[in-house]
Amino acid sequence: MTFFEFLLLLLIAGICGSIGQAIAGYSRGGCVISIVVGFIGALLGTWMSNQLGLPELFDVSIGGNTFPIIWSIIGSVVFVVIVGLFTKKR
Repeated sequence: MTFFEFLLLLLIAGICGSIGQAIAGYSRGGCVISIVVGFIGALLGTWMSNQLGLPELFDVSIGGNTFPIIWSIIGSVVFVVIVGLFTKKR
């Protein structure tokens, strides 16, 4: 994986994390938090789809690695809702 492919993967994860935070209605942090939420959402969403036996809906292949867009957004929403339940309101 080249440096450009890694940056592109970070960009896609950040966009997916931002969409997940927007859908959940709970946003705390900036770009770095969105990237982290996107990657955690990808892991959580892929795990959920495997447990439920659901297919991969929309994958992007970057440098031989696939990134599940739809499952990342769904996983991000689930993760942000769980984090929102356990944190204090401002």
